[in-house]
Amino acid sequence: MSLHYKAIFWNPVKKQYDLLLAGGVLLYLAAFTVAGALLHPAATIETLLIRGLATCAFLLLHLILCIGPLCRLNPRFLPLLYNRRHLGVTMFLIALAHAIFSIVQFHSLGDTNPLVSLLTGNTRFESIPQFPFELLGLAALVILFLMAATSHDFWLSLLTPRVWKQLHMGVYLAYGLLIGHVTLGALQSETNPLFVAITAAGITIVTGLHLAAGWRERRLDQAFDWKVSGEFVPVCPAAEIPANRAKMLSAGGERIAVFRYDNKISAISNVCQHQNGPLGEGRIVDGCVVCPWHGYQYLPDSGASPPPFQEKVATYRTRIDSGVVYVDPRPCPPGTRLEPSRIE
Repeated sequence: MSLHYKAIFWNPVKKQYDLLLAGGVLLYLAAFTVAGALLHPAATIETLLIRGLATCAFLLLHLILCIGPLCRLNPRFLPLLYNRRHLGVTMFLIALAHAIFSIVQFHSLGDTNPLVSLLTGNTRFESIPQFPFELLGLAALVILFLMAATSHDFWLSLLTPRVWKQLHMGVYLAYGLLIGHVTLGALQSETNPLFVAITAAGITIVTGLHLAAGWRERRLDQAFDWKVSGEFVPVCPAAEIPANRAKMLSAGGERIAVFRYDNKISAISNVCQHQNGPLGEGRIVDGCVVCPWHGYQYLPDSGASPPPFQEKVATYRTRIDSGVVYVDPRPCPPGTRLEPSRIE
């Protein structure tokens, strides 16, 4: 997967995912336009499209932000995570269409360049009721563009996983800007409290899921956390680790995945080099640890991807004493092969 890059590697799962996504978006826009025309007969088709595109992009962003914590809370949501970037790119394109229609509708009828009109038409930053909320939406759109433009694995490899991850964490800044954009814009002109309730519910759901997932992860770390002191630390009896699965521990702020396979024990970093996926929640298939997020593979004894792939993660020394697995929490360089501990 990481050796040769193609624009999009279409497989049956991605085709089905994208067809359902495109069909859902078109169905939503059609339903919104029809319902809007019935409820507001005086509204033009341009106005209905502007509102439909805006609400569709906003709902998709909430869905995108919910997928991550849902997968941490229940692995049954992992199929949604596999192609989440497709959701992100689609959401950006819908938001871009909303921005284009809005600029044409509200800023293209004068003598001033529409973009200049957008940037300079309202400078009342000191007034909350008259705040230029359009600029908040524009700033969010720029962030979403950067994320969509760098969503391909080529950019992940070029920028390095750490930088790529930091860049894509900007989605939370974009979300905050869009909340301000909606609150200072649409919600001020709408008199129906239902729209306020829906927006508040979306914020509550996103925040609640992230807090719940963070609490779960914190409890996992606290349940087995060791300070790195150079000593082997006990993990658990070898028999407690399921075959071809892992037991996780946290040491020095880093998670270690301890795998049992073929009556052997090996320990590697829990962090996948692709998108920081949790390797310890995956399993060993055909002799390789398979990341549950996107299927990247690593040899359990060396932390290296099988040739010709080049991803590597850190490995940890292990030993077994009286049936109990011990791990040295000091990491070896990524790709270092260590002899597995054998279960008697």
